[in-house]
Amino acid sequence: MFVTTPDVSKTNASVQVATTIQNARDEEALIRLRTRLLDAEGKTAATKETEVRVPAGGKQEFSQLFSVKNPELWSLDHPALYRAQVELVEGQRMLDQYETTFGIRSIRFSVEKGFELNGEVVKLKGGCMHHDNGPLGAAAIDRAEERRVQLMKAYGYNAIRCSHNPPSPAFLDACDRYGILVMDEAFDCWEEGKNPEDYGKYFKEWWQRDLESMVLRDRNHPSIILWSIGNEVPQRATARGRVLTKQLSDEVRRLDPTRPVAEAICAPWDGQTWAATATDFSFLDVGGYNYQWRQYVPDHEKFPERIIVGTESYPLEAFENWQAVLDNPYVIGDFVWTSWDYLGETGLGNAVLDNEPSANSLPWFNAFSGDIDLCGFKKPQFYYREVIWGESLINMAVHAPIPEGRRESVSAWGWPDERQSWTWPGSEGRALDVTVYSSCTSVRLELDGKEIATQPVNEKMIARFKVPYQPGELRAVGLSSDGTPVANTSLRTA
Repeated sequence: MFVTTPDVSKTNASVQVATTIQNARDEEALIRLRTRLLDAEGKTAATKETEVRVPAGGKQEFSQLFSVKNPELWSLDHPALYRAQVELVEGQRMLDQYETTFGIRSIRFSVEKGFELNGEVVKLKGGCMHHDNGPLGAAAIDRAEERRVQLMKAYGYNAIRCSHNPPSPAFLDACDRYGILVMDEAFDCWEEGKNPEDYGKYFKEWWQRDLESMVLRDRNHPSIILWSIGNEVPQRATARGRVLTKQLSDEVRRLDPTRPVAEAICAPWDGQTWAATATDFSFLDVGGYNYQWRQYVPDHEKFPERIIVGTESYPLEAFENWQAVLDNPYVIGDFVWTSWDYLGETGLGNAVLDNEPSANSLPWFNAFSGDIDLCGFKKPQFYYREVIWGESLINMAVHAPIPEGRRESVSAWGWPDERQSWTWPGSEGRALDVTVYSSCTSVRLELDGKEIATQPVNEKMIARFKVPYQPGELRAVGLSSDGTPVANTSLRTA
C-alpha cells in the first residue's frame, strides 16, 4: 500500500490509497477492495469499496481517493496518526488484509521559503545518527530505538539524518509518534567503496533492489521528508558518478514522486575544486552540503534555484551553521555530525593534551563527536547549541584545569574539555576558564553571592571569565540591555 495526501487543509484533506495486488492464479480474479481510514481513536474517517479485476499471474495497482473532513494534521507539535486498512474479498471469503499507519500532512520545498510543513516554515534543527545503540550493539532493540527518538525530541531536535543506511522500522515508527522529521539515506558508497569489504562490492548487483526495498518499506511514514541517495561517495565528481546520480534519483522519484531527493556532498578529495560538484547537484531536488556553510551564499548567486541543506557540520561551527540557516531562506536546516555518539571512527571528536593519543587507541573507544553521549546524556557542546537554538537563555561550562606547560588540541569534530561542574579538588586558588553561553546582552558571574565580573556577550553568544577556584556555588546571571536579570544558571561544588 502507498498512502499519499495530495491536497491538505485544516478543513478537508484528500487521501489517496494505492494498493498493489498480485494474482498467483492461472485465471483472472474478480476482487472487492475494501479500504477504511481510521483516526487516532480508532474511529472510521472514510471508507470505500471497489471491484477490481487482476489478470492471471499478474500484479496491478489500484488507487482509491478519499476525502477526510476536518483532519488532524501530522505536525511536530501534534503528530496525529491515521491507519489505512485494506481487505481483499472474493465472494464471502476474505483473501488477505493489510494495515499501514500514515499521517495527513503537506510538505513543500522552495528557494523563497525553504521547507514548509502544512504551510508553515520549519527550519531543521538536525543531527546525524548512526544505527548502533552504543554498548547494546548494532541490533535494533525497539525500546532503545524509541528512547533515542524521545530524547532527541526532548532536547530540542526536530530532524534526524539516518547515516548512512536505512534505519529500523521501530526507529521510524517512533519518529512518526513523537514528531521528528527524517532524512532517510540509502548508501555510503556506490561502485567505488571506502573499505575493502564494504557495499561497493555489491552495488552493481544490489542497488536497485535495495533502494526499492527502502522506499517501498518506508514511504508511508509521515516523518520522512527527504530521501538521500548517498553520502560523500567517492564518485560524486566524476563522469560515472553523474550517471549514477541521475539513475538513482530517477529511481527514487519513480517509487515515490511526493518527496525530494538529496545527496550529502563534501569537497572533492582528488584535487578537484568545489565547482566540480555542480553537475551532481543538478540531478538533485535538494543539495546536501557537508562542512560547506561558506559556500551557501556564493553558490546561491551562481545557482539561484538550488535548495540547500547542511547535511553535516562541525560542532565547533554550530553558531556559523545555524546563523546561515536563519539568514538564508533557501537553506532549510543543519545536521550536526553527530547528534549522538556512536561506535566506530574511534576518537574522531577528541580533545587531548599534547603527547596524548588522539584517536584509534585507548582511552578512546567511540567516535565521541556527538552532542549526546552513548547513554543519552547531554555533552558540553550541546549546552551551547541549546542557546543558539533558543531552547535556553543561558548555560555555563568550566574547562578542566590544564597542567602547567601543557596545551590542549581539539579535533575538527571535537570540543574543548568543558564540563558542567564546579568541583575541582586540588585546584583551590587557581584561575579556571569559565564560559557562559547566553542570548542575553551581558552576563554577571557570582561566587557564593559575590560578584566576580560582568562581561558583554559577544556576537557568538559567548562570555568568558577567569575565576579563582574555591568550593561553593558559581552562578551566571543573564542581563538585558538595561541591566535587568532575565535568566540564571548555577553550578555547586559536590
